[in-house]
Amino acid sequence: MADPPGCCSTCATCLLCPYSCQWITAKKEKRKGLRTTKYDCSWFLFLFCVFLFTLVWLYFAIIILNDFHNFNEFIFRQKKLWLDWSLVLLIATAVLISYSSVLLVLALCLQLCGQPLKLHWVHKVLLILTALVVAAAFTGLGIKWAEEWKSAWISLQATGPFLHIGAVGGMTLLAWPLASFIYRTRSTGLRVFVLLVYCAAMIALYLAPLGITSPCIMEENQLPPKPALVGHRGAPMLAPENTLMSLRKAVDCDVQVFETDVMVSADGVPFLMHDEELTRTTNVQAVFPERAALNSTAFNWTDLQQLDAGSWFLERRPFPTVQNLSPGDRQEAAEQRIPSLEQALEAAKHSNLSIMFDLRPENHSDYQNFVNVTLGVILQSGIPLQQVLWLPDGFREDVKQQAPGVQHVYGRKRVENEKEPVLHVNLPYQDMSSEEIRQYRQDNISVNLYVVNQPWLFSVLWCSGVSSVTTNACQVLKEMEHPIWLLPSSTYFMIWIVVDCVSLLIIIWAFVLMK
Repeated sequence: MADPPGCCSTCATCLLCPYSCQWITAKKEKRKGLRTTKYDCSWFLFLFCVFLFTLVWLYFAIIILNDFHNFNEFIFRQKKLWLDWSLVLLIATAVLISYSSVLLVLALCLQLCGQPLKLHWVHKVLLILTALVVAAAFTGLGIKWAEEWKSAWISLQATGPFLHIGAVGGMTLLAWPLASFIYRTRSTGLRVFVLLVYCAAMIALYLAPLGITSPCIMEENQLPPKPALVGHRGAPMLAPENTLMSLRKAVDCDVQVFETDVMVSADGVPFLMHDEELTRTTNVQAVFPERAALNSTAFNWTDLQQLDAGSWFLERRPFPTVQNLSPGDRQEAAEQRIPSLEQALEAAKHSNLSIMFDLRPENHSDYQNFVNVTLGVILQSGIPLQQVLWLPDGFREDVKQQAPGVQHVYGRKRVENEKEPVLHVNLPYQDMSSEEIRQYRQDNISVNLYVVNQPWLFSVLWCSGVSSVTTNACQVLKEMEHPIWLLPSSTYFMIWIVVDCVSLLIIIWAFVLMK
């Protein structure tokens, strides 16, 4: 295998050293007997597959960031350890993708320079470990977090057109080393096989847009109104969740609904709290260490008022935005206490803000009394009942009789032969397709989807016509005046044709040039 013109011995040596872990000069007598064997080619193919496998995992890692706060909460409930695991995920993924990328680039450069692809055994072991780690990550995702597969499918509606362009570009760049390999190999069968596989892959990529669908491929005048924002436990990126400060920050973000969770104390006072235990969002372990593991409903209101519901937010920093808080906001956050439902209703009434809540825990033996006590507080608060969105399914008929003006929101899709029409639904964003959202919109059914934090996801749901979204990132989505991208079908068709034609011309030019 003679060196092609322009490949200096120094460059060849610098490429061989990190790839083969051997300091071999490019002189022929030093390289005598070193050739790229079929065994070496199989390891190059494995390297390429590991790179693609890791690249797919990187895509998944970016997509699941929308829901990663739920994972952090899950780990805390299991291990009582708070850490932003998204940083661990991204750092580990970056290391794996960087390693496989560097090796792949080295291999392609060696092929272009006519050097042997002698992958060192250390790299082989590390590549196998990389494949096993990524496979374990995918397996864990499928077992413990299966709904994220639906999230990935939805993400393709936002990224599909751009992934297509990127894939065509990447495969087009492979034309140079591929042409070098084909012209150098002596095996006609291998040459034909590789060429056929490459051509089949390119044809599939050229025709891929036929299967790409996105609600954001539409005319500008067809774009539905921007979805309303529902503050998930207020504005939890700007203030401790389920506090009056969080409610006020949500109002500043122009949210229309404050979404929260209600529990009832041992002496019958409804208060705002999401977790069944108080350990994550209060200092109960310091104030009542012997009772810290008890259910939140086991504490009376006097005990609850002694707890600090804000300092944890500054200490654990559940979101990166905490470090950007002003000194005044930090002081206010540190002074937060658990608010009663009465206080939250009063604040919502003065801000003309609707309030939507779950009543927990649903399996409590005294749940009917919880419903009655909560209804009593709502009716006494003086808040207009149309501003109250009732989520709990238990004893819903009693609620309709005692407070007929309350709006009922259902955590399920509509079914045939409903006794009463369903006007509001509240579902995970993974549970409704774009087609179902459009159909509900046509039937005047309000659809709220949760939890939507990333602009790409908000853009897809906006284009689909969703009525509102529950979000942790109200300060981000508030600033969006338009979906991230919106393309008329004619424009996308033109981009598709131009990209494919340019790619084909570059591939032909690469093969002619390398010959």
